[in-house]
Amino acid sequence: MGVEITTHVLDSPRHRTSYLSAGPPDGPLMFFVHGFPGLGAMWRPQLDHFAERGWHCVAPDMRGYGGSSVPTGAAAYAVAEVVDDMVELHDALGGRPAVWVGHDWGSEVVWSMAVRHAERCRAVVSLTVPYIPGGLTLEHLTPLVDRSLYPVEVFPLGQWEYMQLAIDEPELVAEEFAADLEATFAVVFRGGDPMTLGTPSFTSIVRAQGGWFGPSRRAPKMDRDETVLSEELLDTLVRAYGKTGFLGPHRWYANAGEELRAGRPGPGDSRVRPPVLFVHASWDPACETVTSRLAEPMRAACDDLTEVVIDAGHWVALEKPGDVNAGIADWLGKTLRTGPHPM
Repeated sequence: MGVEITTHVLDSPRHRTSYLSAGPPDGPLMFFVHGFPGLGAMWRPQLDHFAERGWHCVAPDMRGYGGSSVPTGAAAYAVAEVVDDMVELHDALGGRPAVWVGHDWGSEVVWSMAVRHAERCRAVVSLTVPYIPGGLTLEHLTPLVDRSLYPVEVFPLGQWEYMQLAIDEPELVAEEFAADLEATFAVVFRGGDPMTLGTPSFTSIVRAQGGWFGPSRRAPKMDRDETVLSEELLDTLVRAYGKTGFLGPHRWYANAGEELRAGRPGPGDSRVRPPVLFVHASWDPACETVTSRLAEPMRAACDDLTEVVIDAGHWVALEKPGDVNAGIADWLGKTLRTGPHPM
């Protein structure tokens, strides 16, 4: 039947955070931080697994998503602001050092937690998005592009072309995504395909074609990929984004720059001290970290790094929840030599 998962709200003078909670309130804390376009509800397979093993699991809707605040200005989506949201939530839950698990933009948040607030981190887990010391910006991502796959004259920004589109025209992209919610999520939430290895990611052409979905400006109809997107999750996403839209989430991209870099200390203070598990998704077309140079800065900047590879696409925690849960649990059992054992 699974564990009971309950919804809560933390209000502060600066922000509202809606979050899911599961497991014993006095158990060791474990945060699950989603990315784009997600919700805290995407972590249900992980909440079930770790709550059953005694962890107090928390999965917030991030700023701009779901039941949390949806500010209008781009500057409100600086990573520094989002990290402060997590600090508020962490304090409200007792502030004991926690395990922080992130995916996609959620990875950027947990990396920043590890650098700015190492004392709050027992351990850090990142799925698909490695640590980039200067921030997840085009300035730092573009030099790592595999130019044998993305010739500069065709793909100036490589697989990160979609980020520039969100920076330049966030309203346009938000309207595209909102035009047909069910179709959008069916297109975006797909399982991995090994046949895509060695071919350019579709994210590399969105700027050239004037949008994610071409001239129609709406996602094409396709069947839901049941390996990644359950009917329950699809319904949850459609209800949530029907209320909030996509502009807030796209502001995370549009805000990438000085505001984002302000979320980390300056050069020389950007090492990751807590132990880290990085989960490569070998069939992730955009965040391809197995054969590219994308993970090199992370390897140079982490004091204690373990890497595992799972054959899956970008949505690895949904596509292969058993492998992800087992990989995290096994690593935590070896890494956290004091306190409650995760198994």
